[in-house]
Amino acid sequence: MKSFNERCYSLLKKVPRGKVTTYKEIAHALKTRAYQAVGNAMRNNPYSPEVPCHRVVKSEGSIGGFRGEKTGKVISDKISMLRKEGIIIENKKIKNFEKKLFTF
Repeated sequence: MKSFNERCYSLLKKVPRGKVTTYKEIAHALKTRAYQAVGNAMRNNPYSPEVPCHRVVKSEGSIGGFRGEKTGKVISDKISMLRKEGIIIENKKIKNFEKKLFTF
């Protein structure tokens, strides 16, 4: 049986370019409320960028952390990656979040 992290990564690979999902959506798809555990899985993702953890954001559409850090430089890297995929970001939030949200 796959580990929790591996199950998170399997789901995340389904999120297409130009879409984002949330820690909560991944947890719900795994039938758990372990949102922080999903965040830990993303922080420890050894398969990036094939497993696109930059596409995981907070439930209200804000960017959140990236690569286990919340520093300005690291967040700007995440924003840059999302923008290259056609995601518009204003004030560290996804514009038209509901339309960009991928659910499982």
